[in-house]
Amino acid sequence: MAPNPRMGEPVLPAPTKQPVRRPTLVRKRDDTDSSVDIARTPSSPSKRLKVSFDNEVEVKVMDDWEKAPAIRREEVRRALERHAQGDDSAYDRVKEIYTTKPTAEDAPSSTTLRSYTAALLSSVSGLNRSCSGLVYAVLQSAWINRDEDYVALFLRLLGNLVSAQGVYLGDVLRMLVGYLVNAPGRDSLVLGESPVPRSQIQNRAHAALRYLLRLIPSASGVLSSIVTNLFPHSSDSKRAHVAYVQNLLKVIEYAPELQAEVLSLITERLVKIDVQVQVDLEDLADDVGDGIVQDIPNIKSGLSQHEDDEDESEDDTDSSDEEIDPDAQRAKDITTNVGKLDCILDILFTYYDPQFSGTSVQARDTALDILFSQFTTIILPTYRSRHTQFLLFHFAQTSPALVDNFVGACVHFAFDKGRPAIMRQSAAAYLASFVARGIHVPSQIVRDVFDYIGGQLAIYRAEYEPNCRGPDLRRYSNYYSLLQALLYIFCFRWRDLEAGPEEQADDEDIPLTDDLAHIWIPGIKETLAQNIFSKLNPLKVCSPTIVNEFAKISNHLGVVYVFHLLETNKRLRLSQFSRPIDRDLTFGVPERETALSVRKDESYQQLDEYFPFDPYHLPRSKRWVESDYREWKGIPGLHDDGNASGSEDEDEEESAAEEGTGTDDESTD
Repeated sequence: MAPNPRMGEPVLPAPTKQPVRRPTLVRKRDDTDSSVDIARTPSSPSKRLKVSFDNEVEVKVMDDWEKAPAIRREEVRRALERHAQGDDSAYDRVKEIYTTKPTAEDAPSSTTLRSYTAALLSSVSGLNRSCSGLVYAVLQSAWINRDEDYVALFLRLLGNLVSAQGVYLGDVLRMLVGYLVNAPGRDSLVLGESPVPRSQIQNRAHAALRYLLRLIPSASGVLSSIVTNLFPHSSDSKRAHVAYVQNLLKVIEYAPELQAEVLSLITERLVKIDVQVQVDLEDLADDVGDGIVQDIPNIKSGLSQHEDDEDESEDDTDSSDEEIDPDAQRAKDITTNVGKLDCILDILFTYYDPQFSGTSVQARDTALDILFSQFTTIILPTYRSRHTQFLLFHFAQTSPALVDNFVGACVHFAFDKGRPAIMRQSAAAYLASFVARGIHVPSQIVRDVFDYIGGQLAIYRAEYEPNCRGPDLRRYSNYYSLLQALLYIFCFRWRDLEAGPEEQADDEDIPLTDDLAHIWIPGIKETLAQNIFSKLNPLKVCSPTIVNEFAKISNHLGVVYVFHLLETNKRLRLSQFSRPIDRDLTFGVPERETALSVRKDESYQQLDEYFPFDPYHLPRSKRWVESDYREWKGIPGLHDDGNASGSEDEDEEESAAEEGTGTDDESTD
């Protein structure tokens, strides 16, 4: 080594700097590759190498739908962004995933749907109103028919969607309630998966509703209007009605705040069907109508027992419609409506029964308040309701206190001058019918009601008689409706108005003569006589069938003889006493003639014999009222067969009178 120059050492030349090699993809050839390269090198520049594949190696092409979750999320996010900018190509591809029918050959697999649904779950903040087309496609997709994992994922999407985008809450709830009415069609079946039963589909819909109501408590207000709008039309099938009612009762189990509204909705629609049946029956011939009600087959209990054959029966109906004449078709429609009525009433009886028979006072009071509210707002104002009111008839007799409450409510409505006249007349009919037909209505209440009505009639007489020219239904309708109620109660419960042995011994006002077979409590005969022979002449206005029956019974029992008055009334024309109630109310304009006013008979000027608790004939649900119902009992010596049901040998007048008092077809002792 040369010595340091500072030390006198020789200086060596500086070493040459080597150039830096840059990395390259060309692999350095070594000796081991020489043979391979020589073999692969073409012998001539004009010849190309041949490529061969190993047949034992599996080649898999990755489907575009089976991308990684992160890539799928990015795809959906960009599709939404481009849609907002006006480019809908990617957006439409995503929407097509959900609009393709599951039965189609190119339908996406469950795996694909799951990946897209998970991607949408992370992008709900971008699903605003501008993306409503995609949201509706998602909601209308066949999600409820798939496996449990996908259903759980879809419910998460629904929850996030309504939380982040409240504008879709109504659409989501409407979609779920729709599954409570109709199951998905056959085109919603998923290929390769087992069909989901109808009951499981409805259970999934209930689970989704329960989850959303727990997530957003205010959603119950939106749900209330939706269940009202989606209630089956009266022309829909019996199965649709029964299924919907049963599902609504399940809804109020997890949404108790909707209990009163939902039950009122069911009762309101039930009353409409009830009234329609009565109108249709009256339009048909009497013999056809009676046969329809009596010949209805017993309806199977529960929806599940007749679900399977419902479709077949409906198909048969459709195919045979052309062969049925109009009257027969109308009769068939009535039978269908009666079946709906019977099934729904049986469901409601079953629903209310535990609340009245249980030990919870709060549950009973709540159910009672709901029924009373329905009676006041729905049943009482509806003319010609025939069966729905038996809910009150049955449950009001479950305890003496409830009997007293219902009677008191009817008395209040009948005597309240602040209520419309039509409602007061209806309340009088309900009061009389309940007292007459209720087997658990005690004798004391019968007497009290008779006394209440008698007192109110005395008030009306004092008010009306000074200016009374004669019988006039329009001017004195409240009086006549109460007097007819009194006659009806007497025909059914006259035995409870007789004085008992103790009353005969203690009451000096009751004459104890040998020639009287029946002794009455004080005031009975006087009340009847004072009203029957008053200037208001109620026997001319009250229903002739009820008047005739009362005349026979009262004469037979020695209460009051009225046949001579009935003969006089035959020569009396009600039209001569009819006049406008108030000239101010008609504004000085002559009254317009109507189809009723120009009739030659006087039926339109007389009270109808409608009493709401006439015999109950619905075959299935009648089991709930049989033990509460008082059948008509004839008077020995007056009705030879012991009942007033009427036979073919009886004369026309007697059978008409018996029909007017709502007598039964079943004979009693």
